Amino acid sequence: MNNRIKVHSIEVLSDNWYILRKATFDYLRNNGEWQKQIREVYDRGNGATILLYNLSQQTVILTRQFRFPTYVNGLVDGLLIETAAGLLDQASPEERIRMEAEEETGYQVGTIQKVFEAYMSPGSVTEKLYFYIAEYQPHDKLTTGGGIESEGEDIEVLELPFQQAMQMIRTGEIQDGKTIMLLQHAALTVFKS
Repeated sequence: MNNRIKVHSIEVLSDNWYILRKATFDYLRNNGEWQKQIREVYDRGNGATILLYNLSQQTVILTRQFRFPTYVNGLVDGLLIETAAGLLDQASPEERIRMEAEEETGYQVGTIQKVFEAYMSPGSVTEKLYFYIAEYQPHDKLTTGGGIESEGEDIEVLELPFQQAMQMIRTGEIQDGKTIMLLQHAALTVFKS
């Protein structure tokens, strides 16, 4: 544990969707002084995400779905273009991402490659994401995808030329952080020219 932190209290503020806690603690600053801090921390669990790509076709599989937080923060229609992803919910990252890829995109994933782990919003959210890539072939498509209706998912599957997806970052059509990170990774490692 970090001896620069003295936790005084952790209070549950909400346990409705996920858990929102309020923490009060002292932090030993670099100058040697203790400073009292209060932070709210949202715990929704860890997740995994995957970019499916086809090197010979120069394409990627992405999804488009409604995200209420983006809607209330200025994304006009609230529809966000993303890589397939999901919370781990007691599964390993590898198990979960295989299930999510098939549920959301309809593609059965073969060999997957873990590329990195990242905290996406460490100022207030505990979630760590596990990032993967995998090559797909047209014959890997088993269903139409679209997600699980009972979980509120209504997902559109997009097969896009890789260069178009990269252009969509520049035009602002793709604004999702995890998707941008995986597309940039693919530009550096998979689709490098």
